[in-house]
Amino acid sequence: MRILAVTNMYPSAARPSGGVFVQEQVKGLRAIGLEVRVLFIDRKREGAFEYYRMRSRIAAAITEFAPDVIHVMYGGVMADQIVTRHRLLPVIVTFHGSDLLGENLSGWVRKVISRYGVHCSRRAAKAADGVVVVARHLAKALRNVVGPEKVRVIPCGIDLERFKPMDGLACKQQLGWDLRSFHVLFASNNGDPVKRRWLAKAAVERMNHGDGEVQLHYMTGISNAEVPLWLNAGDALLLTSLHEGSPTIVKEALACGLPVVSVDVGDVAERIEGIEGCYLAEGEAKALGTKLSLVRQNGKRLNCRPRLEELSILHVAQKLKQCYEEVTAAQVLTSPEPVPA
Repeated sequence: MRILAVTNMYPSAARPSGGVFVQEQVKGLRAIGLEVRVLFIDRKREGAFEYYRMRSRIAAAITEFAPDVIHVMYGGVMADQIVTRHRLLPVIVTFHGSDLLGENLSGWVRKVISRYGVHCSRRAAKAADGVVVVARHLAKALRNVVGPEKVRVIPCGIDLERFKPMDGLACKQQLGWDLRSFHVLFASNNGDPVKRRWLAKAAVERMNHGDGEVQLHYMTGISNAEVPLWLNAGDALLLTSLHEGSPTIVKEALACGLPVVSVDVGDVAERIEGIEGCYLAEGEAKALGTKLSLVRQNGKRLNCRPRLEELSILHVAQKLKQCYEEVTAAQVLTSPEPVPA
């Protein structure tokens, strides 16, 4: 089976850490035997109007590669343009979060653009042959748009060969961190206000009233190759976002045995449910600081690797393959019978 994967997020020379989770998904699909051609629509470099100019590029890729399915790996204008203009092939769209929820903490210009993107996402979902969301709560955003039978919940997977427990002291030494301090990691995203960096800082400042120094590390600009090192060097991962889809960093942290403290956002509650040493907290500094203090007092790493097998890139790839097969089979069944000569 051949899959044309169209994405506006993918690692590049200018942004080597951009869209790594999409790259990992492609790696998983190839590992189980699917042929995947990636068409990267670089909106950051080419501008938003590239979505309206990409028709010829997609048509050329279809002619050359002859895919069985087009998988659009993000919603918004890109998905809407592809779904409405390439109806001869089955099209599946994956929604990740902001493409359905918007960006309500951005400036007014970005808000208007974001709301238009949400409108396009809903229109694309309605016209697509299949819809994938990375977390259950995102399916609710499509409740009045498509029927539940059309939506599949398939989180992005993680590479369990890379994200695994390592010697924490050795990792701290390699990064030059103080071995006596408590190190909190914050997965910031280039100042995105939705991440609420200010709340993370306030929560850690609350901790500093206790015993021992606490250091907050912003994970902005770190190469993907270094992320396992950081997750094993850290003592806790802190998540304070106003909204999320299925944050990959949480799954990667769990795979490395790193305790997670988070507000109830995205699918984090589902991911950490029943894991001793992880905590949900209200979205205010005192509550988050209290939970971080509990992690420090406990002083233990997590032991939850077995439950992460269903989130491996290979397991997720098999789910996507099943989705492709079901959608292509359904199209064959609904195709009109040829007219006799």
